[in-house]
Amino acid sequence: MNIRTKRLLLRPLKLSDAPDIQRLAGDRDVASTTRNIEHPYEDGMAENWIKSCQEKIDAGDLVNFAVAHQADGSFLGVIGLHLDEDKRSGELGYWIGKPFWNQGYATEAVEAVIKHSFNKLELDRVYAAHFTRNPSSGRVMQKAGMLHEGFLKGHTEKCGKLEDLELYGVTPEQFETPPSTES
Repeated sequence: MNIRTKRLLLRPLKLSDAPDIQRLAGDRDVASTTRNIEHPYEDGMAENWIKSCQEKIDAGDLVNFAVAHQADGSFLGVIGLHLDEDKRSGELGYWIGKPFWNQGYATEAVEAVIKHSFNKLELDRVYAAHFTRNPSSGRVMQKAGMLHEGFLKGHTEKCGKLEDLELYGVTPEQFETPPSTES
């Protein structure tokens, strides 16, 4: 399934996305802002990650999209939703390549996936977390309609250092649905 927004096409990941993923996710600044991207991002890691995502998609545990420019198809990043065991809620994760930061792409993608989560997947809740030292990600979540729910001190280890997390979430009742973006 594809989701279209004003400027973006959210589409399934393909193995041909691997070079773009390696190049963009391999940037130290991108990797340092996520819980799950390693640095350095070595050859073969993107292909293996795409294959593991497909296994989780096939099992019904993951909904994942490449974030691409609708106009020219250029690859900008990834957004996904890890479904909880009960399939009633899911954890949102995303990253956008550094050349595309501060242009509203993350917010646009997050809004679209939240809407998809409630309207198509019929989830009861979407939640996400970001490192406290990365307030830009929190602003994305807020602009996309998520609400701050809490804080976890020293919750996650990244590059040998304990990181604090800010927690966000939203239910269908709390979410103000943006104009239709799905195709």
